[in-house]
Amino acid sequence: MSEQLIIQGETKQERYEALLPQIKAVVEDEPDLIANMANVAAMLHETFGFWWTGFYRVEGAELVLGPFQGPMACTRIKKGRGVCGTAWLKEETQVVSDVDKFPGHIACSSASRSEIVVPIFQEGKVIAVLDIDSERLNTFDETDRQNLEQIVKMLS
Repeated sequence: MSEQLIIQGETKQERYEALLPQIKAVVEDEPDLIANMANVAAMLHETFGFWWTGFYRVEGAELVLGPFQGPMACTRIKKGRGVCGTAWLKEETQVVSDVDKFPGHIACSSASRSEIVVPIFQEGKVIAVLDIDSERLNTFDETDRQNLEQIVKMLS
């Protein structure tokens, strides 16, 4: 896709509404999950300017770093550890307004202040998580949860 990503709208919801059909167009005919994760991470990162945007894939008893945009990241995370491991264990989206107050938070970067992690399901099992970090507190809310859950459904 050589076209530049075009997102119009001032509110967060308007930006998601513009982005969702573009993500659908990119992933719907591409069967490779890694390729789709790479493009989705880039599109989200470019649209919202998050600190870190990426995926961790379930490999055995760990999450293993997948495609991402942003600074270097933790490579492996055990089930139940940190926000990512908790989202995997509980099989539900985790919205954390202040990562310093999250029990067992894994500080891959001290710049990360808030985080959202959305599990990706295939045949009823978590196969990966979408992890997004912000360098500001209270970045993520119900608007992010709902839209990011829609986006990860496109990947499964």
